Amino acid sequence: MLIVAGEALIDMTPTACNGGTAYVPHPGGSPYNVAMGAGRLGTPTAFLGRISQDAFGQLLRRHLAESRVSLAYVQEGPELTTLALVTPSESGEFFSFYCENTADRLLYPEDLPATLPPQAALHFGSYSLVLEPGASSLELLMRREARRRLISLDPNVRPFLIPNREAYLERLAGWLEQADLVKVSQADLEWLYPGEGLEAIAQEWQKQGPALVIVTRGGQGAFAVRGQETIQVQAPQVQVVDTVGAGDAFMSGTLSWLWQSGVWARAALEALNREQLTALLNFAARVAAITCTRAGANPPWREELA
Repeated sequence: MLIVAGEALIDMTPTACNGGTAYVPHPGGSPYNVAMGAGRLGTPTAFLGRISQDAFGQLLRRHLAESRVSLAYVQEGPELTTLALVTPSESGEFFSFYCENTADRLLYPEDLPATLPPQAALHFGSYSLVLEPGASSLELLMRREARRRLISLDPNVRPFLIPNREAYLERLAGWLEQADLVKVSQADLEWLYPGEGLEAIAQEWQKQGPALVIVTRGGQGAFAVRGQETIQVQAPQVQVVDTVGAGDAFMSGTLSWLWQSGVWARAALEALNREQLTALLNFAARVAAITCTRAGANPPWREELA
């Protein structure tokens, strides 16, 4: 199975209303979206995190269950749910987070499961690896399980939550050492390494630990780096409604393709040939493209890709 660890929150998405703007609540959070997307694609999936007992928390749990995601590793807390205000801009959606003392970030080491199923893969990402105390708890889990099972990572960088870029890069280096698979966006790399080439950065990251590094480029497609080999694919052309959750959908598509193909260990990931890697990227890009055709993080079901 796939176990996705991290934050669960509510995206407040703008919509036109009586000549003004109203905000509609949608379940979200990068790891949450990955779990939801993988569950809908038929991958046995569980979510690991802390969710509020408030009304938004109930919505989050219900949405996971409806997307065929197990709640076996979910902890509950009385604190409020994190809110992310989504504001459209010329460069894409801008997020404002309201996350002080909220339930999802208050995950402690004692909340972690003592053991995990032998064949389970783990996915980490986004601000749950930045905001304490949950960040250190998840890093502990990552270090404990690295090289014992497939570990995937999507940094999904949120600059406004990172006061010190150099300190973040130092922490990121530790994650790369533990990860087998990394997916990162062009926007993330451009913020982390201004003026540097995307392919060169991906190659350097791959040397630090991952067997495979994938870089997504929005409407320009994606590419994967393994050693000196680079595989590129184009993005499907669709009518874009918004791009919220598109990167998470790509990640869930990637993990689901690997699970369906029996590639559930580092050695199997390293053994993929160029044709298989191209198929992987095309599948993930298609999942992301469908997500862009509707509002909010609303990834497709497996039946929609038939």
